[in-house]
Amino acid sequence: MCMIAPYIKRIMNSKDSSVIRKMFEEGVALKKKYGNEKVFDFSLGNPDLEPPEEVAAAIEKIAADKSTGCHGYMQNAGYPETRTAMAAKETEEQQVPVDMSSIVMTVGAAGALNCVFKAILSPGDEVLVPSPFFSEYVHYIHNHNGEIVPVATKKDFSLDIDKIAAALSEKTAAVLINSPNNPTGKVYTETEISELSRILEENGKKNGRYPYLICDEPYRAITYDGIKVAPVFSRYKSAIIVTSFAKNLSIPGERIGYICVNPFCPDKDEVVAASTFANRVLGFVNAPAFFQKVITASWNSPCDYSSYKRKRDLLMDILDTAGITYASPQGAFYLFCKVPAAWKEDDAAFCNHLKDYLILCAPGNGFGLPGWFRIAYCVNEATITASRSAFFNAVRDTKETEV
Repeated sequence: MCMIAPYIKRIMNSKDSSVIRKMFEEGVALKKKYGNEKVFDFSLGNPDLEPPEEVAAAIEKIAADKSTGCHGYMQNAGYPETRTAMAAKETEEQQVPVDMSSIVMTVGAAGALNCVFKAILSPGDEVLVPSPFFSEYVHYIHNHNGEIVPVATKKDFSLDIDKIAAALSEKTAAVLINSPNNPTGKVYTETEISELSRILEENGKKNGRYPYLICDEPYRAITYDGIKVAPVFSRYKSAIIVTSFAKNLSIPGERIGYICVNPFCPDKDEVVAASTFANRVLGFVNAPAFFQKVITASWNSPCDYSSYKRKRDLLMDILDTAGITYASPQGAFYLFCKVPAAWKEDDAAFCNHLKDYLILCAPGNGFGLPGWFRIAYCVNEATITASRSAFFNAVRDTKETEV
């Protein structure tokens, strides 16, 4: 009898395997039954903004190219001109000179993370991740024989430097941070990044192993109220950026991203070479040729994210009226909300209760923090406006028998 791997069978059927995708699939079914306008689907971080005009123009121009070999292989790390363009982007964001030798083009940020973990992890190595965190991190780390070590953040979801320091050991291969954070929208300050860099340096001196600081930054451009994401390359040498254009250019389905290794990293060339090798042997081979060319021409297209701020503020007003508390996001497009007290921190049960009112949200247990739930507000503004009574009624109609 043929059998799939026991680990995969167990994890894919577990209740936490992908709470976001499960809610998204349920939303599809509910929309078919009740109609799109009556279902309030806040499950998936799928940008509702259209790509900028410059991206569309680049797509049209490159699609018209019929030159010989335009759809062929290139170096596994990507086209030199694309890597040079991404180096210019990182030079601007990190405020240090970066050239193409630091860049590996990848199949989205997820592909980038898997390549980095393949490159740096040995069996039993640990990756520290501030909690709550993007649920797929668990799988990406396990894919490459690593162990995820969640580290609780402070009450406001800022980094708890003391707890991270206590969790560091000779087994720590990396610390993975996500700023702006999914699911909380928290943006880590320059002080937090400096303090984190300090304890990583201290750990390196103590244990002889300097953990990589991996920064997952697909939401970097989407921040509010003048807040900016702090650069890391000038603060910690063994830093690696992984990112994509899924969120800022609204092209998540095109799966285009990259790795950027700090040019000051002592083993930069080895990390880049290992990540490039991983890109190949993991089966990606190279990032999609077409969209490498598209972002080369359009990565710095002007984007207006003001609608996300407007939707954030509208949804916060609705939740205030309903009596749901939340962490006010500084970036990205998620609200992380506390499950009402009557539900005794049972986020799965409360999210199931919300479905009775045709509201779809992701329970916090999938992000490593039970008792909370996530609302993705990158949806049509009319959906948010129409959800007001549904949220109010869902909280009002809570009964002890449902808890």
